Amino acid sequence: MRLRECHNFHDFRLLAKKRLPGPIFNYIDGAADDEVTLRRNTTSFESCDLVPNVLRGVSEIDMSVTVMGQKLATPFYCSPTALQRLFHHQGENAVAAAASSLGTMFGVSSLGTVSLEEIRKKHSGPQVYQFYFHKDRGLNRAMMERAKEAGVNVMMLTVDSITGGNRERDLRTGFSIPFKLNLAGITQFAIKPAWALNYVTHEKFRLPQLDEHVDMSGGAMSIGKYFTEMLDPSMNWNDVAEMVKHWNGQFCLKGIMSVEDAKRAVDIGCTGIVLSNHGGRQLDGSRSAFDQLAEIVDAVGHRIDVMMDGGIQRGTHVLKALSLGAKAVGLGRFYLYPLAAAGQAGVERALRHLRTEVERDMKLMGCTSVSELSRANLRFR
Repeated sequence: MRLRECHNFHDFRLLAKKRLPGPIFNYIDGAADDEVTLRRNTTSFESCDLVPNVLRGVSEIDMSVTVMGQKLATPFYCSPTALQRLFHHQGENAVAAAASSLGTMFGVSSLGTVSLEEIRKKHSGPQVYQFYFHKDRGLNRAMMERAKEAGVNVMMLTVDSITGGNRERDLRTGFSIPFKLNLAGITQFAIKPAWALNYVTHEKFRLPQLDEHVDMSGGAMSIGKYFTEMLDPSMNWNDVAEMVKHWNGQFCLKGIMSVEDAKRAVDIGCTGIVLSNHGGRQLDGSRSAFDQLAEIVDAVGHRIDVMMDGGIQRGTHVLKALSLGAKAVGLGRFYLYPLAAAGQAGVERALRHLRTEVERDMKLMGCTSVSELSRANLRFR
């Protein structure tokens, strides 16, 4: 299978599976516990039907949206995700370049593998920084100041990861950073020598947002261990309110799922929220963001920008979320599989396919702009 044969989410996933060692593929592909929420994130869209209108004159389509003060040419953006140079040596640079070429937003994680400064210098698109709240308050302040100096447009605090989810696929392979694999994991690397050659012949893997604060030279740090030992489970609304005030700019909470929390986000001055269950990787059995979307939009959508992520695989998924009131949708695995499969070329192909789908589907819906999408276009089974 080659890149030119990839036409949808499932094709890119298959190509990534062929190219990545098992432990790394399963880190992207897996989720918490029985992975019920992971599956539900996508199947939730199936209970919602689109009702198109016809004869509306759809020769020109405007897909642009404005989210947290950022003008995006597409109603989807690349959510921040961790460890991207582990999947392909281009890492965050590939994703930022592809997103910028489409005129949309991209994010860099605290666990990113390319520095905020490098990304900001190379790429012009709106940039989000996904921030984790650490026990070391000095580290939190230093990381926020660094992001501001780098020119980050939006601070995005992840609030659903105060401890690591039970990601059993990683436990079975011994996946950690740096690698400390069990025998089964080592075997998977041995049968994918092309990935290993790529890994060792490019810039050394590191976590530049954290390398001044976290010494990983003495042993392996699993992602779950990072969440459990370094992140602060005592984080509360007062802490976040202080961060919002200190940042004094566009500030978003990622991982909001209840109306009560959405209202609190408005009260402390946030400008955006992302409905998210972390791709099913934290609390298994939690509700899908799409299923919660209408309830939260009705409660706070007139006061704050509401976005969602999780399970987006098609242009029709994007349109359904927008019709319910989301300002935009975030992508995660949707671009990670193409990144792993082919670097920047893969991400660009995937994003352009999605843009084409959204444009085609808007024409078929009889809508010339995102503002024309509404719940009148939807029916639930």
